[in-house]
Amino acid sequence: MAQPACRAHDVEGNASAHARAVRTAAARVVVFCELSLAGYGLDAAPIAPGDGRLAPLVAACAEAGTFALAGVPVPGPRIGVLAVDGGGARVAYRKTRLGADGAARFVPGAGRAATDVDGWCVGMAVCRDTGVAEHAAKTAAPGVDGCVAGLVHDESEAEAHGARARRIAADHGVRGAMAVFAGPTGGGCHRASGRSGIWSSTGELLAEASTAPDDVVRADFTSTPCPPHAPPRPGPANSRAHHGRNGTTTPPGAGWHGGHGRAWSPRWLSWSMSPCT
Repeated sequence: MAQPACRAHDVEGNASAHARAVRTAAARVVVFCELSLAGYGLDAAPIAPGDGRLAPLVAACAEAGTFALAGVPVPGPRIGVLAVDGGGARVAYRKTRLGADGAARFVPGAGRAATDVDGWCVGMAVCRDTGVAEHAAKTAAPGVDGCVAGLVHDESEAEAHGARARRIAADHGVRGAMAVFAGPTGGGCHRASGRSGIWSSTGELLAEASTAPDDVVRADFTSTPCPPHAPPRPGPANSRAHHGRNGTTTPPGAGWHGGHGRAWSPRWLSWSMSPCT
């Protein structure tokens, strides 16, 4: 999926950029970075889910059959995640763990949240949340198939989100996917790290973006049935990783295993992580 250029406070322009990314990704789930629709403008005004400026993104999700998770300041004010599909947008999550800059402007959310996509239970987090063991444990609780997060890291922190994804996989056996800003941001980060990625439930890196704009990261997953109340177990499962500019692809990566405690039929899901620039 193409990496959209996001500008501070340009909600309408950013929504159009998100829409282009959704169409390029052609994925069921597309995740964007922290405060992506505000271009990581920490002083941006809260945006309501029904804001008309989001219409291009809603339309693109309707056209592509996509479920998008986009970063946005929401009333509170809080750092939020909007779940967007063809029917509109809703606040799906509010960041719980705030850094010093965020705490000066926002109030924390109430705690963990997960959303259902075609029978997949997806836990959500934003940036600092992913580095707090207690929050990660709650987000990756039994029954969760994977954890997704939007982040902003300076280039000096380029290894941080990968280390967190591997730790979550090691501790909880769930897949992880993190979308990270690349390039300058409205929050004063002159060069964000990029390198968004998708990790298997064993911590294997399946796909990773570069530090540059216009990169693509995507992986397709299937899972096999699990009997009720069964612990997680290895496949057989399959994944196809896609990574490169202009939709070029890499060979298939390792698969995912099933989750915790439910009866499943075989399922398929494509995830695309889009860092903003």
